[in-house]
Amino acid sequence: VQLQASGGGLVQTGGSLRLSCAASGRTLNLYDVGWFRQAPGKERRFVAAINWSGGDTSYADSVKGRFTISRDNAKNTAYLQMSSLNPEDTAVYYCAAVVRLPRPLSSNPNEYIYWGQGTQVTVSS
Repeated sequence: VQLQASGGGLVQTGGSLRLSCAASGRTLNLYDVGWFRQAPGKERRFVAAINWSGGDTSYADSVKGRFTISRDNAKNTAYLQMSSLNPEDTAVYYCAAVVRLPRPLSSNPNEYIYWGQGTQVTVSS
């Protein structure tokens, strides 16, 4: 499966953005999807994940209550709705996928096999 992340941009503190992760090559409902972010000079960190059906989600503590992960398998797309953004959210955001298995959602980027190219999110103060 190939993933294409989009929707990043420049937004002021308190603003919102919606990121999209469009899949091609294979149907997205075969995969769990995660969003990760990487700020300059820092390691890639978990943001949120959603299982293949959308029935289970997981969030990093830093984004709980502000970000919402979702998916539309009919459109072969996953989303990350981000609200109440602050400068600490500035990073390149990546979507990733792993073949669905009967296991808890993973926050470990090393467990995700397929990656999109990343989209830049910049939050100005």
